[in-house]
Amino acid sequence: MDRSLELHVLPGRMAICRLDPGEKSPPWAGSAVLLSVTCTQAETTVVCQEENVPAGITCNKSWRCLRIRGVLDLSQTGILSSLTAPLAEEGLPVYALSTYSTDLILIKEKDLFRAVLALTRSGNRVFSENGQEWLP
Repeated sequence: MDRSLELHVLPGRMAICRLDPGEKSPPWAGSAVLLSVTCTQAETTVVCQEENVPAGITCNKSWRCLRIRGVLDLSQTGILSSLTAPLAEEGLPVYALSTYSTDLILIKEKDLFRAVLALTRSGNRVFSENGQEWLP
């Protein structure tokens, strides 16, 4: 992919939660900034604001979300790989999500600065949750 992407850091920390198979979207998940519910025969996964998750739920916390700005065409190729390749070179784990119109990447909060550096070095622009561009 030849063009750079503009990414925006969403506010707040996210949690990735594992629920039993067949569970529907739980009311506690909310929908303020990001809510994703993925169901398979093996499990239901909920990604939501960390503060919404009640005690006792199996989850992995302290993720930050970067959202690609704009609407992506479903026929475009190489978008996620253009973002995950520089992050993989830095040894950073990611959790990727897609909607109909865009892609999102979750990065552990402790790795956010390193991720932004890797993404900007590879030609992308990253903006903080208050709209300021992060410059390397």
